[in-house]
Amino acid sequence: MSSTPKIARKGTMAATAEAGKDFIRRENAAKRGKAAGTTSTKTRSSRAGLQFPVGRLERFLRSGAYARRIGGGAPVYLAAVLEYLTAEILELAGNAARDNKKTRINPRHIQLAVRNDEELNKLLANVTIAQGGVLPNIHAVLLPRKDDGSKYDEEVEDSKE
Repeated sequence: MSSTPKIARKGTMAATAEAGKDFIRRENAAKRGKAAGTTSTKTRSSRAGLQFPVGRLERFLRSGAYARRIGGGAPVYLAAVLEYLTAEILELAGNAARDNKKTRINPRHIQLAVRNDEELNKLLANVTIAQGGVLPNIHAVLLPRKDDGSKYDEEVEDSKE
């Protein structure tokens, strides 16, 4: 048996179907004002200049039954908002990683970034970040006093005598 691909012979059913598909492809390209055989698809994400998948977000919106009808711009706008929020969090987390002399962002850096930013903290107030830890915070009452002649120090010195 040879491993060469099978070629449809002229006059067969497969050749006829392939010729029909090719004709329709060329006809549709001509309708769009393009030369035959030079069709290229552009994703809606690339048209909008986004990295997040517009088509996938539209599928999620439709399958989620959030509304009976969904506008054409809704998934594009949603993708843009998600991309902006992601970029903002990653920028702040990258700064936190650099402050800790690390080159890799880990959940702790994301936690520090989100909790130190007022708006992101408000947005993600009810979100728990796994392996994020807590913000370093010592209550003011627990800190040592700054005044030199405190009453407690005098009492300790009196009891020693």
